[in-house]
Amino acid sequence: MRQFTYLTPKTLDEAISLHVAHGESARYVAGGTDVLVKIKEGKFAPDYLISLKHIIGQDRPFLNQETGELYIGAFCTHGSIEQSPLVQHHYPIIHDAVKNIGSVQIRNVATIGGNLVNAVPSADGAIPLIVLDSKANIYGTKGQRSVDLQRFFLGPGQCDLEAGEILTEIVIPPPLPRTGSAYIKHGRREAMELPMLGVGVLLCLEEDMTTCAKARICLGVAAPTPFRALAAEKYLKGKTVDENNLTEAGRLAGQESKVRDSIRGVAWYRREMVGVLVKRMGLKALERAKERHK
Repeated sequence: MRQFTYLTPKTLDEAISLHVAHGESARYVAGGTDVLVKIKEGKFAPDYLISLKHIIGQDRPFLNQETGELYIGAFCTHGSIEQSPLVQHHYPIIHDAVKNIGSVQIRNVATIGGNLVNAVPSADGAIPLIVLDSKANIYGTKGQRSVDLQRFFLGPGQCDLEAGEILTEIVIPPPLPRTGSAYIKHGRREAMELPMLGVGVLLCLEEDMTTCAKARICLGVAAPTPFRALAAEKYLKGKTVDENNLTEAGRLAGQESKVRDSIRGVAWYRREMVGVLVKRMGLKALERAKERHK
């Protein structure tokens, strides 16, 4: 493996200054579970790795008591998110996703920020956060800016980060009343592997607890970037949440998808499974909404 210099800044400003100084010969690294693999594979060969894991304050989830928003620092490991009572109780869809990322050893090292900035279509962490209408806070030489997470992904391996910028945290709005959500990673086997599909569904119900007031459906590995199935969401709004309407929403989501043949599955099967999984996660989201309302 190519030799590189490992730098350990203690603040965001120091990290950005180092990146500006070294330019394209430098790469940020947090957990390193993806970066180091790519270096070994020869996909890039930086002269400098700028570690972000020594920067304090972006390595844990915390609740803003004034706004009710959940902040997840980009340097949080998947393991710390998985074990967070805040996440488990208030945002189970995130727990659904992170508990199935890699192995326990990987989850204890890999970070949610790394999962997002890699911008691969199969990133499990992205789907629940898009479903939850999250925003990404980004810091760079021009200061801080915020972008809707669904607009953060530009293409495979491409995200809305300018040179030297750092994804610092994900901001998730407080859950609405009578809301449930669920995510599933679908693959060929129950083991460590990239998903064939990732499907997340959020349902917010009217006071009658049967009518859909708001729907969010997000698909992964069904297009070059994670995306919301807007036609399926529009169909559900105002309708009774039952098996028939969820089946139709799943069919519409399958039509919206841009699935293709790959080594993990052929297009027709993946499109059919979009429909099956949207319905399945819709029913689970409905069940969770009713449980929370008790």
